[in-house]
Amino acid sequence: MSTIVTILLGICSVGLVTYLLLKKADIKVAMLGIGILLLYIASLTGVPVIKEPVNAFIDPLTSVVNQFKSTLSGAGLVILILGGYTAYMNKIGANEVTVNVLTSPLKHVKSSYFLVPVVFLLGNLLSLVIPSASNLAIILLATLYPVLVKSKMSPLTAAAVIATTATVMPTPLGSDNVAIAQELGIPVAEYVFNYHAIISVPTLLVMALAHYLWQKYCDRSIQFSEIDYVLDSSVDESKKMFTGFTKFIYACLPLLPILIMLVIFGVNSLLGINLKVSVEIVAIISFVIAIICELLRTKNVKETFDNVDFFFKGMGNSMGIVILLIAASVFVSGLKGIGIISVLQKSMENTSASGILLPLILVIFTAIIVLLSGSGTALFFAMVPLMVPLATAAHISPYAVTVPMGLAGNLLRAVSPVAAVVMIVAGSTKQEPLDIVKRTSVPMIVGVVFMLIMSFILF
Repeated sequence: MSTIVTILLGICSVGLVTYLLLKKADIKVAMLGIGILLLYIASLTGVPVIKEPVNAFIDPLTSVVNQFKSTLSGAGLVILILGGYTAYMNKIGANEVTVNVLTSPLKHVKSSYFLVPVVFLLGNLLSLVIPSASNLAIILLATLYPVLVKSKMSPLTAAAVIATTATVMPTPLGSDNVAIAQELGIPVAEYVFNYHAIISVPTLLVMALAHYLWQKYCDRSIQFSEIDYVLDSSVDESKKMFTGFTKFIYACLPLLPILIMLVIFGVNSLLGINLKVSVEIVAIISFVIAIICELLRTKNVKETFDNVDFFFKGMGNSMGIVILLIAASVFVSGLKGIGIISVLQKSMENTSASGILLPLILVIFTAIIVLLSGSGTALFFAMVPLMVPLATAAHISPYAVTVPMGLAGNLLRAVSPVAAVVMIVAGSTKQEPLDIVKRTSVPMIVGVVFMLIMSFILF
């Protein structure tokens, strides 16, 4: 296959996926279908798509099956177990307890602008418990939004802060971090704590300051009064009552996997040992502890075991993310099959300053897709298998590619007027999406620029 044909096929394939993404088509089906088509083109032109080719018509499907096997036994399994644990925490009311415990002190703070960076950082901390930006926003709109406005914070400022509460918190439980760590061949905790955190934590602090300054600037000419706090949210208030030590335990349960992993990481670092405990094992240990806590609290074996079923339902609900990861891998396999990846690698090797251009181009590309579609998830997972080979070709650290692109997608989501979290906040607070985006844009763009500069310096 000639280089020109390869390039044209690659451009058409990526362009078609991007078009379908912007049209809100099921991106999993799109990437899987186009990936299989590319695999057949490669196979029928004599390019082997599996290690031991058998038949030009069977080999592409064998490649797809192999992707299912490898993903479901690796990153996919981690994502499923974490999804199950999150669902179980929500069922037993632990997530809500954690949110209430962490947000309740804010009710006593009277300085509205002091609350801006505090709520932003606290919201990002809560994203460890509730990873979905939309779900977290819904909960905060019902519990925290009235408090913020009563403290004399303008509704637009409060809305902007809530819309940006789930950004780049370094967590080994994030599906994007799990996928990257698997591609890099290192434990997810090592990736998050050694590489992700050194960029994301300073970025969060800088964005908190930017939020404070920008919201104060935007409010300089706004006059407002306290409003009706009837919000169009669908928060399901917990029917369970938690007090005393039980409340403390249940507030810790959603964070238990992270706490265990931090302890293991600290022990390994301080004692110089190499205690390897996977995320799956940590999540299962936490799950067993949670079940024991429920048994002790309810003293009802049947009710406790019935609620365990929500763990498996949560695993089922997380299957969409796993399929997206598989579809992205099949799509990339198709691109590799037609030779476009080899062409990109050669171009990187022959281009001076590719170490700067590659991360910059990927971040800009991510920004465009996220702003137009409201989501960078599909694009990010599609790019995960390409990050390491492209970084190698550009003679730079793979972390200089993985960290900026991962952070850019999460940060710029709150700048898109069609993002689910922005639409939810706008509808609930009765504000215009573009007005909210105006308030979120500066802090998030500052965050993107800062983390990109930090990545250039450190990686």
